[in-house]
Amino acid sequence: MKIIPAIDIIDGKCVRLSKGDYSTKKIYSEDPVEVAKEFEDFGIQFLHLVDLDGAKSKHIVNQKVLENIAKATSLQIDFGGGLKTSQDIETAFNSGAKQVTLGSIAVQNPEFCLKIIEKYGPEKIILGADCDNRKIKTSGWLEESDLDVIDFVLDYQEKGIQTVICTDISKDGMLEGPSTGLYIETLYKTSVQLVASGGISGIKDVYKMKDIGCAGTIIGKAIYEGKISLQELQNFIENA
Repeated sequence: MKIIPAIDIIDGKCVRLSKGDYSTKKIYSEDPVEVAKEFEDFGIQFLHLVDLDGAKSKHIVNQKVLENIAKATSLQIDFGGGLKTSQDIETAFNSGAKQVTLGSIAVQNPEFCLKIIEKYGPEKIILGADCDNRKIKTSGWLEESDLDVIDFVLDYQEKGIQTVICTDISKDGMLEGPSTGLYIETLYKTSVQLVASGGISGIKDVYKMKDIGCAGTIIGKAIYEGKISLQELQNFIENA
């Protein structure tokens, strides 16, 4: 299972939110590049980089942060937030992203997303399935749709999507444990590579996600608040 730390960006800084609420912003570092380099020093190979400014403004904003991290590390970066146009997506790839995560646009314009999947290949495109009470939310989690998360994933599985990041927004940033039941159901009803996101509170949760069959887990606030040490994650990676 992939260990995927998260760096969320507002104003070029590394921040975390609780339940996606921008008013709960807490700055953890002024220098996301140094944070990414420290991850790499502990054997981590993957990074989930989210442009929260982009998600809110509906176009890519923090591509320079992506570019700087890609130049300074060899981390395989998946990038999301504000990717609404072909130009946004091209900018992300040109700035060093190995994959991009499509969330809001996958709800609002599935035809466009199908073209993007066909253009770049399904291995380069991740579906962002962000939900609250099972309903998919968009636009930096500020808008709710009527789509059930499992139906959403199944629809995109038919379109060729292979990897899905599923975030239970009610768990995100709360350090109260992940939405295990939802992930088990998703793994049972679909055949996607599922990346769990939201609620990881300690190393026991990481092992739980591995045990139920997740392909990866994204870890954010648990790292920044010292609930999981980078040494613990390195041990997990080496033992795996």
